[in-house]
Amino acid sequence: MTTSPKRIAPPIVLAIAGSEASGGAGAQTDLKTFHQLGVFGCTALTCIVSMDPRAGWDHRFVPVDPEVIHDQIEACASVHAAIDAVKIGMLGTAPAIDVVDAALEEYAFPDVVLDPVLICKGQEFASARAVDDALRERILPRATMVTPNLFESATLAGMEEITSVARLKDAARRIHERGVPNVLAKAGPSLGTGTALDVFYDGENLEVLEVPAVGAERVHGAGCTLAAAVTAELAKGATPLQAAVTAKDVVSASIGMRGNIPFPYVYQGWYQA
Repeated sequence: MTTSPKRIAPPIVLAIAGSEASGGAGAQTDLKTFHQLGVFGCTALTCIVSMDPRAGWDHRFVPVDPEVIHDQIEACASVHAAIDAVKIGMLGTAPAIDVVDAALEEYAFPDVVLDPVLICKGQEFASARAVDDALRERILPRATMVTPNLFESATLAGMEEITSVARLKDAARRIHERGVPNVLAKAGPSLGTGTALDVFYDGENLEVLEVPAVGAERVHGAGCTLAAAVTAELAKGATPLQAAVTAKDVVSASIGMRGNIPFPYVYQGWYQA
C-alpha cells in the first residue's frame, strides 16, 4: 500500500484590485502571477474595467459598491487561516479608498504591496486629484512596499519629471521619506539605457536593478505583474530586495503576447523559476 506524500499548503495572497476584462492586467493578471509563483490567490474587486475597441482602447471604468468591496475583503480574511501578503492595485474612487483603508487597519496584514494607480494626469477635475491625494495620504503610509512607474514616482516624490537614473534614485529616496519602508521605482526601458531599469531603496540599500529590455514599447499588465510577483515572493519569505529581483525576471519572461491592441501584453506562464 502506497501513501500520498504530505502536501504543504501554499501562502495565501490577496489582491485588492480592478477586474480587467481582457485578462492582460488587473486582478486577472494578479491571480495568474500568484499561481505561477506557487501561492494561493484570492481577490477583492474594486472596479470593472474594459478596453473600448471603438475609442482607441481607452478604459471604461465601473466602480464596485464600497459595501461589496468590504464584503469581499471580509470573506477572504475569514475563509483563510491567514493572509500572508496583500497587493493593492487600482482603487479609483474615494469610497473604495475609505473601505480599503479601514480593512488594512482592521486586519493588519503583515505585508502590503501598493501599485499606486494614480488617475489624475494633470488635466482632470479636482475630484480626481482628491482621489489621488487620499491614496497618498491614507493608503501609501500603510504599504510595506510601493511600486510606482515613472509618472507615479514623480508625483509621489513631488517632482516635475524624471528623465535620468539619478532623478529616479532621488525620487525613490523622497518616497521612502514619506514613510514607505521599501520603494521599487520603475522606469523599464523609458530612460533609454537599453535595459529595463528600476531603482530599489529601503533606507540603506540603493540598488539599480537592470535586465535586458524586451522591446521599447509599453507593455499592458507589466506593472500589475511586477507588483503581484513582489507580493507573492514576500509571502514566501523573500526579503524585499530579493522579491524585487525575482519580480523583474518574471516580467521579462512574461512579455510577448500580441493581439489587436497596438501594444504587447503579458503571459505569466512563460516564466520558469
